[in-house]
Amino acid sequence: MKILLDTHILLWWLMNDATLSSDTRLFIENPKNVIFVSAVSAWEIAIKKAIGKLQAPDDFDKAIEVSHFHPLSITILHTVGITSLPPHHHDPFDRMLISQSKVEGCTLITRDGRMGKYDVPIIWA
Repeated sequence: MKILLDTHILLWWLMNDATLSSDTRLFIENPKNVIFVSAVSAWEIAIKKAIGKLQAPDDFDKAIEVSHFHPLSITILHTVGITSLPPHHHDPFDRMLISQSKVEGCTLITRDGRMGKYDVPIIWA
């Protein structure tokens, strides 16, 4: 299964936060699943870290590599995909994750209930 992590799920994983359920950890750890981390998550984390809104590893790129996650760049198809999304969610980072999930055929792991309004497969964390 191809899985895309929502930003908060990624942070909980990297920080070994107990908020991340054991069932969700099993999905992420399963070697049959290919886990993607979007460039938009890295962007969101960098912005929020710079303004003091969150804590994240300084060596974010290394942490992704050590976790054996695959980076997912933002493409023109991803950005064009946003134009067809209904306005259920106004956060531009989350809208990009939805678009990437649709374009790439990924299941999204999230706890954000607004993501469930879109036509993408979701694993609820």
